[in-house]
Amino acid sequence: MFDVTRTMRDRMILPALQVFFLLFVILAGITVGGPARAGADTVEVTDLAGRTVQVKRGVGRMVLGEGRQLYGLAVLDKDDPFRRVVAWRDDLKVNDPDAWRKYKAKFPKAETIVDLGNPYAGDFNLEAIIALDADVVVLDLGNFFRAKETGLIAKLEKAGIPTVFIDWREDPSQNTLPSLLLLGRIMDREREALAFADFYLRQTRLVYARVGNVKEKDRPLVFMERAAGFNPNACCATWGATNFGKFVEEAGGRNWGSRMFSSTAGGDVAVEKIVADDPRFYILTGANWAEANPASTAVPFGYEATPERVQARLKGLSERTGVALLTATKEKRVMGLYHQFYNSPYAFVAVQAIAKALHPALFSDIDPQATWKELHERFLPVAPSGIFWATLQ
Repeated sequence: MFDVTRTMRDRMILPALQVFFLLFVILAGITVGGPARAGADTVEVTDLAGRTVQVKRGVGRMVLGEGRQLYGLAVLDKDDPFRRVVAWRDDLKVNDPDAWRKYKAKFPKAETIVDLGNPYAGDFNLEAIIALDADVVVLDLGNFFRAKETGLIAKLEKAGIPTVFIDWREDPSQNTLPSLLLLGRIMDREREALAFADFYLRQTRLVYARVGNVKEKDRPLVFMERAAGFNPNACCATWGATNFGKFVEEAGGRNWGSRMFSSTAGGDVAVEKIVADDPRFYILTGANWAEANPASTAVPFGYEATPERVQARLKGLSERTGVALLTATKEKRVMGLYHQFYNSPYAFVAVQAIAKALHPALFSDIDPQATWKELHERFLPVAPSGIFWATLQ
């Protein structure tokens, strides 16, 4: 007989085994991407797109295809995450201005980093990259095919500048640690990468080891709204069985969008359909998007968020037409999460927070706030502040 519970448990355990194998291989001294290239100054790696790439060992001059890749560099170069970054796309300033201001206050030279525009839109300044004598360009796996179509990879290769693809957005459960370990290798920061990997595994096992035993009937249906309030006049966008949708499932819930979309990416849905299904929990993501869209009514989660502002925005979004009809809203089973968890190596904290909300008795001894604090104290150069998740009071 088909065992749903066992299938779900296996689904949780398999990624863990794969990651443990990866760590074993590295710790055993075997190169994951193949043997190191001859010569002490270069190393051969396999990136998240499956490409074999030759990169300078201990790269000193990096170009970031996304400014939010800084979240990973902060773990590896805690003393100064900007020390190697000579150019980037400045999306961090627009999409997470709280983090930008917090990091800039501690590392003022970040202001001097060159903005090269969108690497996938054809306006990436290749001449500037060459002039900056870049050692490597780090790109996002979700834009791999676009980077090929625009000729970006080929042009950089012709100029003698390697590209590597990393990912903690398309499939964060599988790709977060391989991405950090890849960066650790080319930055000569393997020790820091492995220390973070150990912490990551310990924190994710706290959830997966318990959720694997939760029966299907005990997994509540959850509607996850993507970037709620970014466009004040729109509701609702959601995820399929990836990213935050996957986080819900890893936390012991049933993601509404996974049932509705054949594509894992998800999409837009009519609020009437959500009301008809009446999920037990309503969870939304938000961030300080005042720079990206001044009209945003999203919950401004981040390093500068205050309890009063967070609760006011949660209340306002819960009172929107249609959303207010949900039983979850009426009974205050409403939760908000920092949107940038979807594109950072810290998503395991969001999984802990969701798990505790969905199964409070099962996770009564788990404290996501303590995890968040330890993450900052051990691995990040800035102190925790603000609010990154909250439930409607």
